[in-house]
Amino acid sequence: MVSPFRIADVPVRRLLALSILTILILPAYEAFAADADTIYFGGPIITVSDKQPSAEAVAIRDGKIVAVGSLAEIEEAETGAKTKRIDLAGHTLIPGFIDAHGHVFGTGIQALSANLLPPPDGEGADIPTLQRLIREWAAKNEKTTEKIGWIIGFSYDDSQLKEQRHPTREELDEISTTLPVVIVHQSGHLGVMNGKALQIAGYTAETKDPVGGVIRRKKGTHEPDGVLEEAAFFNSLGKVLGKLGPAENEAILKAGTELYAKFGYTTAQEGRGTPGAIGTMISAAEKGELKIDVVVYADIVGAADMIKAPLLSRGYTNHFRIGGAKLNLDGSPQGKTAFLTKPYFQVPEGQKPSYLGYPTFTDDKVTAYVDQAFANNWQILAHVSGDAAIQQFNDAVRAGEAKYGKADRRPVAIHAHIARSDQMDAFKELGIFPSFFPMHTFYWGDWHRDSVFGEERGSNLAPTGWAMDRGMMFTSHHDAPVANPDSMRVLDATVNRITRSGKVLGLQHRVSPLVALEAQTIWSAYQHFEEAAKGSLEVGKLADFVILDKNPLTVDPLTLADIKVLETIKEGTTVYAREAGQKQGMLSPNCADSAACFRTASVVLESAGVLPVCVHGN
Repeated sequence: MVSPFRIADVPVRRLLALSILTILILPAYEAFAADADTIYFGGPIITVSDKQPSAEAVAIRDGKIVAVGSLAEIEEAETGAKTKRIDLAGHTLIPGFIDAHGHVFGTGIQALSANLLPPPDGEGADIPTLQRLIREWAAKNEKTTEKIGWIIGFSYDDSQLKEQRHPTREELDEISTTLPVVIVHQSGHLGVMNGKALQIAGYTAETKDPVGGVIRRKKGTHEPDGVLEEAAFFNSLGKVLGKLGPAENEAILKAGTELYAKFGYTTAQEGRGTPGAIGTMISAAEKGELKIDVVVYADIVGAADMIKAPLLSRGYTNHFRIGGAKLNLDGSPQGKTAFLTKPYFQVPEGQKPSYLGYPTFTDDKVTAYVDQAFANNWQILAHVSGDAAIQQFNDAVRAGEAKYGKADRRPVAIHAHIARSDQMDAFKELGIFPSFFPMHTFYWGDWHRDSVFGEERGSNLAPTGWAMDRGMMFTSHHDAPVANPDSMRVLDATVNRITRSGKVLGLQHRVSPLVALEAQTIWSAYQHFEEAAKGSLEVGKLADFVILDKNPLTVDPLTLADIKVLETIKEGTTVYAREAGQKQGMLSPNCADSAACFRTASVVLESAGVLPVCVHGN
């Protein structure tokens, strides 16, 4: 209860506290009695806390929340002459979004490349359009292509192209035969190279497929057709693209973090950190250039020696930490490289009817990598798309627990696209945390139902309902740059599960807007061992906020994807503010066509000779 008695406009209770604490310990009183830096009020406040689901106001001081409750009580207790009062004007305040799985460094590359995304996020609807977009990007970034020696496009999707196939090396040769041209599939697990790029990669008719990858061939020959799957693609990129300098790499990271902040993320993840990317993040952190938190999970195969203290920590240093290890066990369902126990509904051209995709590693290798993580007490995230890959991970975790005992390790099953009901039971038994990718229901739902999995398996894609039935937490992610780090489209897909054609895919797995919001905030914090500091609006937690133009709990659920992020606040500091009239949504490879263009990393990029792109909407 607020005391009605005041002396010189100071509440009596604060004077009493001053008298007592001055005697006991003055510094403790000073921390207690200091006025709030800022108070937010005047709109819906969703705390995502069961103890106090909503509030009239939130007060912050020194980057942390100091009060959540009624406006009158907070103003009485916390307001001083220097306290800023921010009226939300009817807009909605929620906790900052926490990236349950994405690739913030790769997102920066996407933001600085030719945008080949299909509608509604881009224009890449057919192969001639892809060619046009790449030519336009190359022409507008001529200095960049001359400096780095290649042309790159990002996020084409054969399942959404009019031709229903991948572009060929010859179609990329039409863009250039003197510079290597590389386009990256939206899944990130495949790509196409022109003849020059294949030459630099050393791929010929005599080259054998690498373990865990496929070099697709021209029909009736062994000559590469330009399409590379998994290890065949990953292993060649370094040769073709070469090494960027520190300035270019830091510009890429900056572009990625700024795009994340634009969509309301106050914590970003780099879900498969290479030594080079981790080095760039460490450098940016040391220079104080990270404005949001970045947690990296190092590739256990190629970067395990970087998983060590002091950066291997549950706490951030200059907004950076290493959270543990990442293990990749298979490919992507939309690219039909995920590892399944039953054949694909429609197998890729040239494959036998029994085609199951393929694993990255043998069972014994998977067990060894998980054992390595358990032995070192590393949290491990495993990319598991198909149910055969999920089974490999479940079996390896079971073996690890048998050897090292039960503990709160929180291993994470990333994607778990078609986790079976019995595998969900195993997740609960083994303490494996599922991080689902419900955006697949929108982007590839029709493709999964009609071509990849068929009706039964397709309808159980991203089985959030099964997690709820078992009383389990789960998280929802975007896996950027596979898709834009669009928090509202993640929310929409988790709630509605509507495909591009307007059909509901898996009605039994729909959840409420509040549950979907929890999956992107407090449950994501839990997944990262950060629930004590983030994920909800509670006293003592970081002042990581997002201001939305509408309340996601009260709008028509079918309009969730239309909600706009107005402001992103990290520890009390605004890291993104939407300009009046600015549109939000797709990436664009050129800034000339949008007056409201959001320029990324412009100073660093221009000094490095790399031109910025802009972000705008449709």
